[in-house]
Amino acid sequence: EVQLVESGGGLVQAGESLRLSCAASGFTADDEAIGWFRQVPGKEREGVVCIKTSGGTTYYADSAKGRFTVSRDNAKNTVYLQMNSLKPEDTAVYYCAAGRYINCTPYSLSRHLYPYWGQGTQVTVSS
Repeated sequence: EVQLVESGGGLVQAGESLRLSCAASGFTADDEAIGWFRQVPGKEREGVVCIKTSGGTTYYADSAKGRFTVSRDNAKNTVYLQMNSLKPEDTAVYYCAAGRYINCTPYSLSRHLYPYWGQGTQVTVSS
C-alpha cells in the first residue's frame, strides 16, 4: 500500500521560509513522480512542482519558480519542498502526491495524474 505523509507546515510571517517533507512508502516501481500541490478553500487544487524520483527531473509552476526548490532523498524515500520568501498568497493546505509514468512537464501539474495523496499540511503566511 502506497502511503504519503506530509510534515513541516506552520505559521510564518511574509518573507520567511518553510521546508515541507513528504515521506513515501509502499512504492515498488522506479518510474515514479512526486508532485506538490496546494489548495485554498473554494479553489481548485493547484500544482506547484513535480519531481521524478529517478533522475530528479523537475517542473515548477510559475508561482513557484525562483522561490521554491524541490529535492529528494531516495535513501530516506522523502521529497522536500523548500519554500523561501513566502507570501500571504502562498497560504494553503499543501499536499504531496505520487504516480507512475509521469514525466515532469507542464501537464504533470494536473492533479488527475496522481492516484496517491497525502493528508496535507497547512501553511499559513501572515502579512
